[in-house]
Amino acid sequence: MSPGDQGVVPVLEVGGTHVTSACVDIGTRGLRSGRSFRERMDGDGSAEEILSALVRCARRLATDGSGPWAVALPGPFDYERGFGRYEGVGKFDALRDFDLRTALTAALPGATAVSFWNDADAFVLGEWWAGAARGHRSVVGITLGTGVGSCFLRDGRIVRQGPGIPPDGRVHTLRYAGGPVEETVSRRALRRAYARATGASPPDVREIARRAREGDEAAADVFAETFSALGRVLGPSLAAFEPTVLVVGGAIAGAWDLVAEPLRAGLDEADPTRTRHIVIAPAQQPTQAPLLGAAYLATACGEEPRER
Repeated sequence: MSPGDQGVVPVLEVGGTHVTSACVDIGTRGLRSGRSFRERMDGDGSAEEILSALVRCARRLATDGSGPWAVALPGPFDYERGFGRYEGVGKFDALRDFDLRTALTAALPGATAVSFWNDADAFVLGEWWAGAARGHRSVVGITLGTGVGSCFLRDGRIVRQGPGIPPDGRVHTLRYAGGPVEETVSRRALRRAYARATGASPPDVREIARRAREGDEAAADVFAETFSALGRVLGPSLAAFEPTVLVVGGAIAGAWDLVAEPLRAGLDEADPTRTRHIVIAPAQQPTQAPLLGAAYLATACGEEPRER
């Protein structure tokens, strides 16, 4: 059955500090009534506390009858079975080996089934289906925040292996300067780099960005060096995979004026002939894309869920 036949899909998008709920209208590729609801959630809380926040947010939706729900959330997670695999990742440790599918199916309004999807995959599918990558057959998307999320698409299907694709399609598995790329490109890495440059206790990334715009050379240099490095890391993969667009989302992409130019410079430094044609675009649906993509995946079955 095609996505257009599915009507409305209720979706939850789960982050480390919040949960968002919305009903996605498959026909219009948007949120019903243009509305979503957000609740604070403690990713360090107990399984019962996390579940309570999810259900509380879900119950703010007016759902029509019974049907399937879709949930987008970060890994490590057994997406097929609905069990957490978190351990030592700084959030959701209480969900390790917790049967979230059974708990949510019993508690969500009208739920007959619950499917789980990786949040980076959902984001990129959402941007392909209804955002910056719409109309592109070959797409790479990344999210910039506590780490680097990623997804590689051809014709709207997630691909995990092939020329240019890192292990399991995950950019965070790549290395830079002798260590994992997230030791250079992430929220913690940006703050650490700024602390090294200034000798001061680092503020959060939003404040570092503000200082860069106001002429703080150390802050500007940190952004330039971080995202030119990311471009150099991505360059060989993108040159081999040959996407026509690279879509960038996540909280740090909110500083697009400080990200775009060094990212492009790094890509072109890595392989100027084969990366120059790639469009680099910020997300058009930065907050809605994971919701849209999870609904699309749940109805179009762009890939069978599995541990990712």
